[in-house]
Order: sequence, then C-alpha cells, then structure tokens
Amino acid sequence: QVRGLCGTYNWNQQDEFTTPAGDVETGVTAFTDKYRLSGDCPTGSPSPLDACDAFAGRRELAEAACAILYGPAFQ
Repeated sequence: QVRGLCGTYNWNQQDEFTTPAGDVETGVTAFTDKYRLSGDCPTGSPSPLDACDAFAGRRELAEAACAILYGPAFQ
C-alpha cells in the first residue's frame, strides 16, 4: 500500500518509480518531475544532485533522519 518518492516497498525494484498516475518511469528525473506540485518549481536536472557534497554540514542530520527507514516501522 506504500508508494511515492520512497518507492513501493514491495521488494520489486521494477516498480519503484511508480508515478501518481500509476505508470512506471525508468529515470529519476522524469519520476520526480511527476511529483512536482507547482509549475513554479524547477524541473529536475539530468543528473541528480549529490546532496552529501552540496550540503556537507547537514550530512549527520540527514543520516539520522534516514535511519528511520531502517527501523522497525519499515521492517
């Protein structure tokens, strides 16, 4: 029953990029663009931003926040 930017969490990597319309994208940029809520938001770039390089000072906070995905709620 899970879907969205975090994937479907059904152990099938072929449907991880399922869009709100139900189709499956093959690339990250096309997939994330389907979740844009406003035309004012910039479209994705051809290559994803390496957040750890761009925001090095926030790495520790990001790792702590993402650790939730490895916790009991998602097992």
